Amino acid sequence: MTRTIAEADWKVLRRVHPFALERFCERVLSEIEHITHISSQSAHQRYLDIFKIIEQRDRQMASIFDDPKRSNALTMLARMRSEGLLMADEFSSLSQETRSAIELMMGTE
Repeated sequence: MTRTIAEADWKVLRRVHPFALERFCERVLSEIEHITHISSQSAHQRYLDIFKIIEQRDRQMASIFDDPKRSNALTMLARMRSEGLLMADEFSSLSQETRSAIELMMGTE
């Protein structure tokens, strides 16, 4: 069942979306940086590992961030929350109804 969210919560999502995306990208870049410094692996192996991460994280990024519209906003917010990309203050700025729905979707309520 697709549920839409209140206008105020939609505005929160539109405001936090770029910040959460930036956090995600920073996390991926840190992961890549870590791999580049593993001197026990060949350059080719590190390249292959980085390529694999890019492929995986690109799919993950698309599933979290692509197609921001009100009809999938709850799912998007729940994915951001479950990935640790939605900060506590951002989460608390959502309505109680939306926070409860997200927690229910995540199985944490």
